[in-house]
Amino acid sequence: MYPQQIHQYVRQFFKENKCPILQESDHYLCVQLTVEMDKRIMNRPFYWSYVESTGSEPRPAQLTVITDKSKLVQQMPGEVLHYGSPRLHQLFQVTREQAAFVQMYERATNESGPQTILTPWLGVNYKITYSSDRTKEILYSLGMNLMTGAIVNGFQEDLSKREMEATISANTFHLPYIIKPLRALERMDDLIETLIQEDDHTWAEEAKTRKIKDLRVLEYFYEGVEERPECYEMEKRAIEEQYEARIRVEIINGGLFYLK
Repeated sequence: MYPQQIHQYVRQFFKENKCPILQESDHYLCVQLTVEMDKRIMNRPFYWSYVESTGSEPRPAQLTVITDKSKLVQQMPGEVLHYGSPRLHQLFQVTREQAAFVQMYERATNESGPQTILTPWLGVNYKITYSSDRTKEILYSLGMNLMTGAIVNGFQEDLSKREMEATISANTFHLPYIIKPLRALERMDDLIETLIQEDDHTWAEEAKTRKIKDLRVLEYFYEGVEERPECYEMEKRAIEEQYEARIRVEIINGGLFYLK
């Protein structure tokens, strides 16, 4: 998962959770958490217990996250986010808990003029994980027009530029979908599988080469030993599991979106 992808994800996460962005560059974000988000991610149960028991004015925290440490020109306070970092994992978990699937409508800019027509789209965010002794993550955000069947990548980025609401605006009509969402999901799953097949898989061959090298070192240590001890089998099995090439596809979230 690249720093740019992390930055885009985190920015969208806080935007959708109504947390104002106080400062931002291409490698860090400073956000003002809402009360709800502070309670979910900042681990301050005693503070919130005190506020609620005394009726004090709540003061949710501000959070600064650094999405690309290599671009820092000077030291600054903040949490560095990278693949595997506890905070990023926590944001992924909150996203799953909040809503695996949503239905939203693009806000009409002119509610008194001609009726606005919205087209149905299915949007799905996928995470592909390539793992052996090393791990690489790729995010795909796919959207399918449920009228035409056209599929676009970078759908989440497009959504972030639009004003979306949970309810449809006045003087707005949405078209019924022709392609069923389940069928659209199947087609996007097929596309993800094709993208994986067409990707460069030299990482798996390189992992296999490293595995063979480590197994040779293991054999060298036990060379001449007729009856191999149990620890030999355990070490051998650990090496084989460590370098086993695995591909995991995960749907982070998705939704039905009606767009102009």
